[in-house]
Amino acid sequence: MLKVPAGKIGLSLLLPVLLLLSWEAGSRLQLIDSHLLPAPTVVLITLWSMAADGSLWQHTGATLYRMFWGFIWGTLIAVILGSITGMSKKVELMVDPLIQAFRSIPSLAWVPLFILWLGIGEVSKVTLIAVGVFFPVYLNVTGGIQSVDRKLIEVGKAYGLSTFQLIRRIVLPASLPSFFTGLRSGLGLGWMFVVAAELMGASQGLGFLLVLGQNTVRPEVILASILLFAVLGKITDSILKKLQDKALHWQDRMENNEAA
Repeated sequence: MLKVPAGKIGLSLLLPVLLLLSWEAGSRLQLIDSHLLPAPTVVLITLWSMAADGSLWQHTGATLYRMFWGFIWGTLIAVILGSITGMSKKVELMVDPLIQAFRSIPSLAWVPLFILWLGIGEVSKVTLIAVGVFFPVYLNVTGGIQSVDRKLIEVGKAYGLSTFQLIRRIVLPASLPSFFTGLRSGLGLGWMFVVAAELMGASQGLGFLLVLGQNTVRPEVILASILLFAVLGKITDSILKKLQDKALHWQDRMENNEAA
């Protein structure tokens, strides 16, 4: 397991800490309008009060629930469809143009249609997030399979490997890097779509907090929600990054050489 030196951690925190200190100083010296951009300490106090009354955990839990199931369903469908299109040129010619057309549709354009079809419950919200996750995972799964070196396939056939063995021992390992890239891209897009999803009549969630802060003219609530999105997005991406490092430990990558 790779260990990150303390110096690198300090370097990565340098710019955020400087920005926060400058922001706090600007607010206290009244160089920044605190009614529009409250100081970081005010945002932290808001988060603390929400944590104390329990509302923070309710909103965070609701968002994580929707995000989890949207990510699972979007990834599952993308892996199945991407694998089929990646393995079959005919299926790609039939399916891929339509998927690429759907990929160009903005997230908010799906909202009224999903409300009409699925109502304003959890199903419509999870479905919208799944749509956001689907496209980058699908593209990377398809591209990863199609980029497998044909010589490796021919060598596998020469050794008498069956189609299932070829997929398990050659195609899947060779396409794993693209798959994990798609997962992380899909996760990031899922966090963007969850905001649109929670505009669909939600009474809980971080997206709901954004709207609540806007309607009640409380910028500290808006900033607290944005901060939580950033923290949760970073944590979930770090989890995927750890899984990626473990799954691809066999790769002779540049970062491995630098760590050595």
